[in-house]
Amino acid sequence: MGCYECCMRCLGGIPYCSLVATLLCFSGIALFCGCGHQALTETERLIETYFARNLQDYITLAYIIQYFQYVIYGLASFFFLYCIMLLAEGFYTTSVAKQTFGEFRSTMCGRCLSSTFIVMTYVLSLLWLLVFALSTLPVYFFYNMGATCRTIDELTETPASINQLCVDARQYRLLPWDAVPGKACGITLATICKTREYRMTYDLYIAAFIGAGITLMALVHSALQLAMNQENLRRTRAKKRGCDLYGQLLRDRGGMLQSPYPAHLSDAS
Repeated sequence: MGCYECCMRCLGGIPYCSLVATLLCFSGIALFCGCGHQALTETERLIETYFARNLQDYITLAYIIQYFQYVIYGLASFFFLYCIMLLAEGFYTTSVAKQTFGEFRSTMCGRCLSSTFIVMTYVLSLLWLLVFALSTLPVYFFYNMGATCRTIDELTETPASINQLCVDARQYRLLPWDAVPGKACGITLATICKTREYRMTYDLYIAAFIGAGITLMALVHSALQLAMNQENLRRTRAKKRGCDLYGQLLRDRGGMLQSPYPAHLSDAS
């Protein structure tokens, strides 16, 4: 085998669909975990600086943020390993891998393994759909905060009405109802929206939301690809079974197969 044929054989054994899904999953998880972790840290800083004066008012929120950051560490580790396993599954379902390592995919163990990956990826897609929906909540909060700030900027000539425009963190259950001040109004709110912390936190949550969407797309793509590979293997097994049956009939008939029906109607009489 020459160099060109060897390269074509190697390139033909690459599962490009699985590779694309793996890269999408890696990039989405990295974006979601990295930006989400930093956004939670900046959120705690914003609440501590502008919405709560007493440590006891936001200590519960600080524990919740710390808990979610640990969850992010676990998600990053889990999806890193799972994406590698999905990529390996894609490699072992290619025709070149089957020619090299034998018909492992046609065994009962191989079929059970493929079915397990399909079910797990489908369940992960449903669970991650919930994560994707929940990631819209902080984006919604900061969007409303920014919209209120833009309204304040438009009403700078009427200070009385400006002071009635507020963002209350207690309404979003970020702080207890007895937290002081718990909300930001008027010029104070407009000042918060102009800070670097607010803009960076808002952008980080948007990036985390986009990362969650990319990860969801990668999981759906992987589930469809695994199901398609399973169906192709089923068709291959059915075709091989038909060829084996045909060969067996040829051997039983001495190398010739004749139709059991007469060639002409006159022969039937």
